[in-house]
Amino acid sequence: MLCALSGEVPEEPVVSRKTGTVFEKRLILKYIQENGKEPGTEEELDPEDLLDVKTSRVVRPRPPNFTSLPSLLKAFQDEWDALVLEAYNTREQLSRTREELATALYQHDAAVRVIARLTKERDEARDALSKITVAPSAGGASNGDAMAVDNEGLPEGLVEHVNEVQQQLTQRRREKRPAPENWATPDEVSAFQQTGHTDLSVSQASSLDVESEYAVIGGLDGKADIYSIQGNTVERSLDIGEPVTCTVWTGSKVILGTSKGSVKVLDSGSEVASFHVHAGAVTGLTVHPGGRILASVGVDKSFVFYDLETLQQVSRGYTDAALTSCAFHPDGHFLAAGTQAGDINVFQTKDGVKVVNFHLGAPVQALVFSENGYWFAATGKGQQTVTIFDLRKEGDAAKAKELQTGDAQSLAWDRTGQYLATVGSTGVTVQMYLKKAKAWSEPLRTSVPGTAIRWGTDAKSLVTVNKEGVVSVLKESA
Repeated sequence: MLCALSGEVPEEPVVSRKTGTVFEKRLILKYIQENGKEPGTEEELDPEDLLDVKTSRVVRPRPPNFTSLPSLLKAFQDEWDALVLEAYNTREQLSRTREELATALYQHDAAVRVIARLTKERDEARDALSKITVAPSAGGASNGDAMAVDNEGLPEGLVEHVNEVQQQLTQRRREKRPAPENWATPDEVSAFQQTGHTDLSVSQASSLDVESEYAVIGGLDGKADIYSIQGNTVERSLDIGEPVTCTVWTGSKVILGTSKGSVKVLDSGSEVASFHVHAGAVTGLTVHPGGRILASVGVDKSFVFYDLETLQQVSRGYTDAALTSCAFHPDGHFLAAGTQAGDINVFQTKDGVKVVNFHLGAPVQALVFSENGYWFAATGKGQQTVTIFDLRKEGDAAKAKELQTGDAQSLAWDRTGQYLATVGSTGVTVQMYLKKAKAWSEPLRTSVPGTAIRWGTDAKSLVTVNKEGVVSVLKESA
């Protein structure tokens, strides 16, 4: 017989009534005194539950004093007993720790498997969503993976507003009024040079718009700066809280689109509205010529109209590809939207119906309409040209001109339709169309790189910003 605690032959063996386990009496009594339970189980154990086992043994003498050799042996025996109990407790604790560790590792492995499965399902869902074709439907059935969705039309009040603005602006264009007297001349434009540059608090600048003598610059760091063109200084910095992908300024309102699908409207520096309608990044913003309607496009293949007076979403439409940029026609009755697939779709503003499609051949990076009403310019990712399309024509005949500008990431046509400014990694260019000669010329080419560009007042200056957050002003030096 061996003691279950010490693993040795017991001098005074006892047996547990409950489990029949053999123990050394002095060891088990000490264990019961400290823990109150039977070793190896969670059952309560009292000294009365122990039965003495009768064995033939030599009767031990009384314990001697500690000054003698027998007393030292007795002390060593007591220390040994304590060590045996401690070793048993340590082994028991080690066993419990191993069980807990095994359980934790199993739970971790299960969690990793669940996360991997959910990640795979998410990626499959995104892939399936990207392959869905969403197009306006006139009531017919859809086939294959195509999903028919009716585009929403504008409310009646806004339709009347669109029609009224179109009539006024079309009539004004038919009058063929000359450019304002104080508008920049070709000689002035050709004399543009960098007259000022300022480091902004915005890093990773992504967008720019100009209103009068001020510019707003948004960045992927979630900030926006208000920049004074005349003073060449930053007048105010705004914390947007989300990476800014596109910017537009109209009147007292600054509108920002973010990579999280938000469209934020700020009036006099304070946020007055925030829309969360895009399931993904907002890639383009444009304001109707009447100043009341705002349009946004996003990677979720939708374009959305908002009423800037009531600060409400008023309609929504869908396309069959992720949208990358947008622009209103100068008369406001059309909205052009560039796609990741390299197409430019033109929709009617009042009902969202697609009326024509143009093919650029690369993901559309920027597009802008000319004031003449029938031209618009577009450039694609990786292209070294800017293509001029004619709305009056179709197919390849619609490509009126390809301008060799180098890399162009942003486009800006002046309000007379005479100057087209481009900017990219290779610098700034200005392309000029001569109506009398019906030919294009290039009065300006500089090496100032940038990601966004806009014309200043009366086309007397150009404002551009690069990715590092440096804003530059190009104009004729005094």
